[in-house]
Amino acid sequence: MNKRQTPKLPLTSEEKTNMRSCKIRLNAIADMNVSDLAVILGSSPERAGYLRALAEFQAIPSIGPRIAERMAALGYGSLEELKTLNGPDLLEQLENHFGFWEDPCLEDALWCMVHHANHPGSEKCWFDFTDARKEYRKEHGYPETRPKTAWYDVKSAGK
Repeated sequence: MNKRQTPKLPLTSEEKTNMRSCKIRLNAIADMNVSDLAVILGSSPERAGYLRALAEFQAIPSIGPRIAERMAALGYGSLEELKTLNGPDLLEQLENHFGFWEDPCLEDALWCMVHHANHPGSEKCWFDFTDARKEYRKEHGYPETRPKTAWYDVKSAGK
């Protein structure tokens, strides 16, 4: 992760002002201690942990804010917590949590996140895991408990 992208974070106006006054850049948040970040932001440790998680997940090449938000919604706060997991299990957790099955590319992104948790500094992107995911699904399929509603049906119903 040579040149880290600036993460997209849902900061309040006050949090942005506090960051500026301390001369802290958004792309530094991923490496900050949560308690220090909470003091700088003037927020709770929980809020600071959430923002730090979003920043750390978005520091992975090709991982954007929506995937980062979904991982945080599952309760994951760092890449360290993903080290012992795998893409298929994370997908099952995510689909069960939200109640619909996801685009296969999202599973590729989850494989990518686990890879980066175990190989810091890797430059691999989500699409580098497509073939491995396809091979895995060809051999193992999906769990019978997988939600029947598709992500695109939920998305179109929200319009």
